[in-house]
Amino acid sequence: MELLLFILPVFFALSVLVMPQSFVRTYGLLGGLATLVLTVVLMANYDPNAGMHSFVSQEWIPAYGITLNFGYDGISLMMLLLTTVLVPLILLSNFGRELSSNRLFTSMVFLMQFGLIGVFISLDGIWFYIFWEITLIPIFLIAYWFGEPERKAALMKFFMYTFFGSLFMLASLIGLKSFAASFAIEDLKAVQLAPEVAVWLLGGFFLAFAIKVPIFPFHTWQPSTYSKAPMAGTMLLSGIMLKMALYGMLRWMLPLFPEALDCVTYPIIVLGTIGVVYGAILAIKQDDMKRLFAFASISHVGLIAAGIMTADKDTLSGSVLQMINHGLVAVGLFLAADVIERRLGTRSLRELGGIAKQAPKFAFWFAALAFASVSVPFTSGFVGEFLLLKGLFSFDSVIGIVAGSTLILGAVYTFRAYQLSMYGPVKTSAFADLSMSELIVFAVIIIAVVFLGVYPKAVIDFVEPSVTDLLASIKQTPIVP
Repeated sequence: MELLLFILPVFFALSVLVMPQSFVRTYGLLGGLATLVLTVVLMANYDPNAGMHSFVSQEWIPAYGITLNFGYDGISLMMLLLTTVLVPLILLSNFGRELSSNRLFTSMVFLMQFGLIGVFISLDGIWFYIFWEITLIPIFLIAYWFGEPERKAALMKFFMYTFFGSLFMLASLIGLKSFAASFAIEDLKAVQLAPEVAVWLLGGFFLAFAIKVPIFPFHTWQPSTYSKAPMAGTMLLSGIMLKMALYGMLRWMLPLFPEALDCVTYPIIVLGTIGVVYGAILAIKQDDMKRLFAFASISHVGLIAAGIMTADKDTLSGSVLQMINHGLVAVGLFLAADVIERRLGTRSLRELGGIAKQAPKFAFWFAALAFASVSVPFTSGFVGEFLLLKGLFSFDSVIGIVAGSTLILGAVYTFRAYQLSMYGPVKTSAFADLSMSELIVFAVIIIAVVFLGVYPKAVIDFVEPSVTDLLASIKQTPIVP
């Protein structure tokens, strides 16, 4: 059954190319739901205490140490669930648009899903790299084919940044393999490195992950790419694609290079914390709503990346919960920006106002998203950010206090965007309220966020054994700055 994780996205990516155009949008949505059902079935049959479930493990190219090694644990399944939930939501959010009937667009979304699934279940370094690179192709083509007219320069920067970082990760993989029997993750973990060698090899992985997250100062490609990509492309980038880098930090960077963590943990946490404040301040200064949410994303993921580096059990569990929360809320916020732009032809806050009077349903769901974004109690962000900030404060009280500024700054830029667009005098033409497909997407996101805010144990208990195993594989004493 697990092999269907690969087969279904490829099948739908290819078969949709020969579908009648009138059936493409429905077919795509059914395909996304089919992969979601499969993921739910796998989760229902998985025992969190059973550890890593490897469903393929054999040699592939023995001469080069490349294996066919795929499996999943609780962390992997949570990332698979996020991916397979967001793909049908992204397709549904486009349901009323011409883009949803485009065969190439829908095919690229499924190819993207295929690559993401591969990243989350690869237990061989080369396959992890292959799937990591596969994800770059469809998202680049989606943005190139369907993005804004001024997109080319931004997309070239995005491609060069991410491809360049990936090459360094490949070089580190090859360097680490020179000490190991194969590229299988367990063989790579078994390698004992001198600290100075481990620092250099970890650096290659970190560069690839830092660019993709993105972590300050490797973030400069992100705001322009998010702004120029079509709404669906921005959703894929913010909702899912950056999560594979955070996942990579958990699955690969921490366990493979424990010898280097004493040297790199503090600097990486500092960079993540700088990103929290820097992204938030720039978000406050934005007039373009889409760029505002792009800089906000830098702030949120900087906190997650910093929390991961503490290598603390509760903080790592919180990081997984916050990855899910950020994926859901980011998709909702970018949909809100797109709803406004699609109806009014502008995202400029100076040109907006009074929308709540014209579209009360949209105003309600946008407000719910705003509260979820600032992590009010009874939303998943509240629990996730609490665990992350608690871990950072325990690591270093000054860093914890600085990172905690996200609670204030986040409220400033989020409610500023909401107030300027929703209230005040009506500055725009008639604004149609939400369509049924848009309403469903907003409702599903908010229901999921509130459920996880009320019952976070659904995620925390599911991933806790996997987090415990991950920390055991690091084999080091707690890091003290």
